[in-house]
Amino acid sequence: MATETPEQARAAYGVQSLSISEPAQSSSSNPTIQMSLEEKYQMLRSLADECIQEDELRNLLAHKPEPIAYDGFEPSGRMHIAQGVMKTINVNKMTSAGCRVKIWIADWFAMLNNKMGGDLKKIETVGRYMIEIWRASGMNLENGKVEFLWSSKEINARPDEYWPRVMDIAQKYTVQRITRCCPVMGRNVEEDLTAAQIFYPCMQCADIFFLQADICQMGMDQRKVNVLAREYCDEIKKKDKPIILSHHMLPGLQQGQEKMSKSDVSSSVFMEDEEAEVNLKIKKAYCPPNVVEGNPCMEYVKYLIIPWFNEFIVERSEENGGNQSFKSFEELAADYESGELHPADLKSALSKALNKILEPVRAHFKNDETAKQLLQSVKKYRVTR
Repeated sequence: MATETPEQARAAYGVQSLSISEPAQSSSSNPTIQMSLEEKYQMLRSLADECIQEDELRNLLAHKPEPIAYDGFEPSGRMHIAQGVMKTINVNKMTSAGCRVKIWIADWFAMLNNKMGGDLKKIETVGRYMIEIWRASGMNLENGKVEFLWSSKEINARPDEYWPRVMDIAQKYTVQRITRCCPVMGRNVEEDLTAAQIFYPCMQCADIFFLQADICQMGMDQRKVNVLAREYCDEIKKKDKPIILSHHMLPGLQQGQEKMSKSDVSSSVFMEDEEAEVNLKIKKAYCPPNVVEGNPCMEYVKYLIIPWFNEFIVERSEENGGNQSFKSFEELAADYESGELHPADLKSALSKALNKILEPVRAHFKNDETAKQLLQSVKKYRVTR
């Protein structure tokens, strides 16, 4: 990727649209192989807790060789493993299944939502830092199948296409219907929203059509606005609706934390955390013995470690059961519920696996001068809501 400073990259709010190649290698990064229609379907379906609608996904894959999948993010602070590792896994699965992936760097959206205090210069710096992480983590960026698109640049390039769509969506729905989409911004309906935050869901809905997305592959917290896009298709008599693949939201480290939060460091393992930091955070994590449901450590193994390595290796002394390789989460869950696997052994193995995933990222931010400067800047910023 380009290595110029954020100021040099700007032009008409302009950060460049990026298509990055030559990524670092990772266990999660697989070369493209020929898949049957059913294999492509199963690969994509495995990404999501929910698919709307499964028959539409099958039909899309049968008739379009390279569907366009879309995901987006606000540059809003340091990246935790729920965003860094899971997105790498999901993007690699999508490109393996033949999709072209457009990752929408929602810089204007972050400004509307008061991230980084609404400072666009800081937001751009955070966006560049995030791209560096995915580049180092092993996201499969070969063959131009993954594009990073800055919302400010793309919207300014085609305003006559974008803004009429936004206004049409705003005209067709009530304020009450739009505010039901507030969870996409990490906000509640009861909050005292700014006018910008009311406008935000209309813009995010328009993004889907602006990017010509066949598939919306985002977290469950983005479900409401993706459903709004399908409803809008009914309003405008559009037959082909965007298919929604909503992935699981990983919980925070502590009991009762529904998801990892950038503003609460106790809830998250960050992508550039040092090995000792990862070990300490996992050691302190909530991990009740014999309990799988609501156990964040078990969820990290299920959604991050096993998909990455295709196994979960526990190393222990012979007197404590000896080393064991779990090839499926079901096998692991059975041992944990029965007490055959102790929380301390689970945590030790989880820490080791996470550190193995994160080591190339740590090395990149230590050895690459541009990445190092970006991280130093981001660490100085105050996370705002």
